[in-house]
Amino acid sequence: MIRDPQKFEALLSEVRGFVRDECLPLEEEIDRTDEIPEPLVQRMRQLGLFGHSIPEAFGGAGLTTEELALVNIEVSQAATTFRARFGGNTGIASESLVVDGTAEQKDRYLPRMASGELTGCFALTEPEAGSDATALKTMAVRDGGDYVITGRKCFITNAPIASLFTVFARTDPQGKGANGISAFLLERGAPGLSTSDPYRKMGQHGSPVGEVLLDGVRVPASAIVGGVEGQGFRTAMKTLNKQRINLAALCVGPAIRLVEEMARHARSRRQFGQPIGEFQLVQQFIAKSNTEVHAARALVLETARKRDAGADVTMEASMCKLFASEMCGRVADRAVQVFGGSGYIAGNVAERFFRDVRLFRLYEGTSQIHLVNIAKRTIAHVAA
Repeated sequence: MIRDPQKFEALLSEVRGFVRDECLPLEEEIDRTDEIPEPLVQRMRQLGLFGHSIPEAFGGAGLTTEELALVNIEVSQAATTFRARFGGNTGIASESLVVDGTAEQKDRYLPRMASGELTGCFALTEPEAGSDATALKTMAVRDGGDYVITGRKCFITNAPIASLFTVFARTDPQGKGANGISAFLLERGAPGLSTSDPYRKMGQHGSPVGEVLLDGVRVPASAIVGGVEGQGFRTAMKTLNKQRINLAALCVGPAIRLVEEMARHARSRRQFGQPIGEFQLVQQFIAKSNTEVHAARALVLETARKRDAGADVTMEASMCKLFASEMCGRVADRAVQVFGGSGYIAGNVAERFFRDVRLFRLYEGTSQIHLVNIAKRTIAHVAA
């Protein structure tokens, strides 16, 4: 749902200009240095990028699901690391507060997340709890009016720079699966909470990812998201449902960029006395890629509109994430092929995006997990 087309088009135009004029020129440098310059982060704050999905009552833009999807398609046409810097605050790191936080928690944190003063992270994954997220071993033991949290989280985006952590821990040691898991809000500086150095990664350089280490971190019961024990996994699923649509949109943007780069290269690169774009097999790469981009974009926007209308889009969100992430990987692979040897050389746009987009098929649920989820829901629906 687009609430005010004229106002929203002005926002998209501003985002488009920021990506084109300020992000694109820095792609190679950030890939090389593995760090986004602080002046650019400050520009993100000034443009309100950290608060796009946070309600207007808390200083954000309150974008609808469709509006946020369209913004994500724009910002992800530059290197994915740019959106990752503010994306937690506009998605996974703030959504648990938006959907289930208490009034006090929202008042305390959301305005500071919307402004970019706080950088949030979503600490769910553990060494033995990835696809099986309910297998987490981090424990939160009740001690009077407090909880004492001990455990280790891994592969957490923005963990090395985050100031607010949404940490999932088991509060009921007898609970099975999703039962007995609670979500806690922890601030950096809490005794016993530390983070690792950023990992060295295949791609998405400039987006720090690391571990969250919890060694007897004491927090009051009021730190539980929503104030109710045992609801954490439900909160996580609500958050991920929306984030999967966001992530699918973030897969469309790089594919759009790569189609344009392939077409540009096909016009300028000559072999056998003519541009390679004259050869039908190169045309096939470009045509398939552009068709799949349009299909993914249509699926994402249809699902976003259904969510805005109040429909349960749990299965469709999985479909979006599965189709768009796999599509993006295929397009990136074709781009390397179209660029030929130069597409394998560091610094080439196809080589960089090939590395960056590979992660899309892993986080927010692997492609295989989404296939299982879609199949189960399809069979249950037909049986009913």
